Amino acid sequence: MIIAPSLLAADPGRLAAETQRAQRAGADWLHVDIMDGHFVPNLSFGPAVVQRLRPLARLTFDVHLMCSRPELLLEPFAKAGANNLTVHVELGDRVMTSLWKIRSLGVKVGLAINPPTAIGNVLPYLEHLDLLLIMTVNPGFGGQPFIDETLPKIQQAARWRRERAWRYRIEVDGGIDLTTAAECARAGADTFVSGTALFHRRNLRAAVHQMRRVVQQAGRHAPHSKAKHTP
Repeated sequence: MIIAPSLLAADPGRLAAETQRAQRAGADWLHVDIMDGHFVPNLSFGPAVVQRLRPLARLTFDVHLMCSRPELLLEPFAKAGANNLTVHVELGDRVMTSLWKIRSLGVKVGLAINPPTAIGNVLPYLEHLDLLLIMTVNPGFGGQPFIDETLPKIQQAARWRRERAWRYRIEVDGGIDLTTAAECARAGADTFVSGTALFHRRNLRAAVHQMRRVVQQAGRHAPHSKAKHTP
């Protein structure tokens, strides 16, 4: 099980220290939301932020591009030190080109899906993915409540992975706390992005450890659907 604190919930005036805090806490990944003000109505980080933070931690940098034209940003973020690059299925006919471009850059390939989008839209791409990110809130702002209706999407993604022996991780992001993380783990998720429930805790190490324990326990009750590759 992968625990990925979301930098969006970190203290914006102390991003370097917060990145190091996440590593000391035992997190596996650092999730970095990139927003362009068009695809979602907010702005966040650019490649220079990732480049500055990269030398400070050995964490996997999990970069999620909530952007209308991610093709312009793939190479800059890969050069800055991203390990995973995720684009959205809502890009339509530009999805496959973006996925191949990510692969060519030598980083892990991710695809995200928003809550209103039917899960069937990701099916043509799943065999090409390292990571499927199922958004469990509408993207653009942190601190939103979890959308329960996304759980069947997780179950379906896990079923496809199990039945077809595909290798992608199932990541969830949005409203993830101890309760919802456990629900997602039971549905088949194995990678958990959490912002306020982790970074807003004074003892981040204890928060990461507690979430890991909860999802490991819950995951034992899920159908056998774990990803077959390591992070």
